[in-house]
Amino acid sequence: MKDSPLAFELGAAFKPQSGTVEQWNAAYVRVEDYLRAHRVHNRLHQVRLIQRILERAAARHAADPKLDPTVLAAEETEAMMDRWFAEALDARGAPHDRIAVDGRVALLLADGTSKWPDAFLEDDLPEEFARALKSTSIRAGPDLSLSSMVPRPIDLGLIPQAAGETLETFERWPFIPTIILWALFIGALVLMFRLTR
Repeated sequence: MKDSPLAFELGAAFKPQSGTVEQWNAAYVRVEDYLRAHRVHNRLHQVRLIQRILERAAARHAADPKLDPTVLAAEETEAMMDRWFAEALDARGAPHDRIAVDGRVALLLADGTSKWPDAFLEDDLPEEFARALKSTSIRAGPDLSLSSMVPRPIDLGLIPQAAGETLETFERWPFIPTIILWALFIGALVLMFRLTR
């Protein structure tokens, strides 16, 4: 574990029945990084959450020691967040992807981990926090409805019409573009000659 007093206290309280110290250190670091990515910077709150998550992962690991403690800890973290977001947003029974996206967006928009640093993933959610989460969560718009659109001719105005007539003229008399280009070239030469005098 890390060399902080908080990590030491967790190490003293957390005694898994299976797995190595290195495996549980890796799981600890993974959960800590994940919580930090969700802006959980309150160290006391972090340690409480990590201990709760690792204890659940350790119980699963004791039942099946072939599983990787880091993977179990990540799964427990996701499951805990899903339950918490579903409860906070009144979205019980919604699919995991929907809860995960809606919950994280709501948490970010409400700035929940800064305003309520020790309330994230706790059972006792402050009323203000719950209101902030619900008010900033994503709501889908109205369902798509079929409508009929009648094709109409496109009016491009006078410029495309004039350009079209010019191109038709060039097609009828192909030497006209050549004359225009030569006139522009000679005009540019005359202008350069006058400027260099």
